[in-house]
Amino acid sequence: MMKKLSILAMVLMLTTSLLAACGTSKNAGNGGDPSPSDNGSGAQAAGEIYIPIVSKGFQHQFWQAVKAGAEQAGKEFNVKITFEGPETESQVDKQIEMLQAALDKKPSAIGFAALDSQASIPLLKKAKENNIPVIAFDSGVDSDIPLATASTDNLAASALAADKMAELIGNEGKIAMIVHDQTSVTGVNRRDGFKKQIEEKYPNIQIVDIQYGGGDHLKSTDLAKAIMQAHPDLKGFFGANEGSAIGVINAVAELKKEGQITVVGFDSGKQQIDAIKNGSMAGAITQNPVGIGYETVKAAVAAIKGEKIEPVIDTGFYWYDKNNIDSDEIKAVIYE
Repeated sequence: MMKKLSILAMVLMLTTSLLAACGTSKNAGNGGDPSPSDNGSGAQAAGEIYIPIVSKGFQHQFWQAVKAGAEQAGKEFNVKITFEGPETESQVDKQIEMLQAALDKKPSAIGFAALDSQASIPLLKKAKENNIPVIAFDSGVDSDIPLATASTDNLAASALAADKMAELIGNEGKIAMIVHDQTSVTGVNRRDGFKKQIEEKYPNIQIVDIQYGGGDHLKSTDLAKAIMQAHPDLKGFFGANEGSAIGVINAVAELKKEGQITVVGFDSGKQQIDAIKNGSMAGAITQNPVGIGYETVKAAVAAIKGEKIEPVIDTGFYWYDKNNIDSDEIKAVIYE
């Protein structure tokens, strides 16, 4: 009798183990991972399309708007999206570590906005060797590895900012620039687009200084204050991204130069919107950050499917000031 009971117990244990194994296998294929738009660990379920987005930053409202656009596309195309970036836009090494970690997860494709146009190329070559399509966004790299770049035409956008600055200061006087960096494509193109337009079209305007604040508003404030103290007759200041522009606005306020210095910015976070409404900033260029994020993911999905994509995806730009800030066109591309 005891022998029969032992055999029965062994059969029951074996059956239970088999059922548990089947349940685990089922969960691993269906419900074990976060939803497509989840910012979880990045683990990829079998058959799931996973696209990590490695940004230039995370803290500015601009990047949060890009993230929103990427997640919108992720839901629409039923793919998993993760979005991350370093704490500041000067942390090139940290961004490279994030890119390496993203590639280690063997994604279906990757979106990448380079802080340094050359530093990431060895890793992007590895992506290509492993047949991982790369879509650049906001800022490209010095390589043909990215199949497409979704971004603003920064040369043209900054040239427009230069035209607006010249108009606002009467086509003459001394001006200065705070740029986020001189290593990314956006930093170089916004600097050069503005500088070239001033030098070629407005001979009576002199750019007295160009400094680089890493996109950090505190560092940009200190740099702007030093320039204003060195050039008390300064008439205008261009801030080439969100952090740069906020830094200039704060510097003008701290030195009590409101009304004496015309500030033109780039991007359109809440502080810049408030500055335009209260008159401390004359106007700025706004990009279409939600569109940048959306088009990056859309292009990545097309690349995964082997579909043809345009190498340059121009996401557009707009000048906004107190006269049009409440228009439907501008409300659609600014972010608070």
